[in-house]
Amino acid sequence: MQTTQYANLPTEQRQRCEVWTRVMGYHRPVSQFNIGKRAEHQERRHFTESAASL
Repeated sequence: MQTTQYANLPTEQRQRCEVWTRVMGYHRPVSQFNIGKRAEHQERRHFTESAASL
């Protein structure tokens, strides 16, 4: 993992990033998922175009 200048920012200068995903045909923030859905989301394998072309 590369260390960037942003990795060492003080807490006051950091901004929380909200992750959204598509669930059952609509988009929803992961922060609103229940415990089971959060665990399922962590287990997902994400599509990458470069891996698909091999």
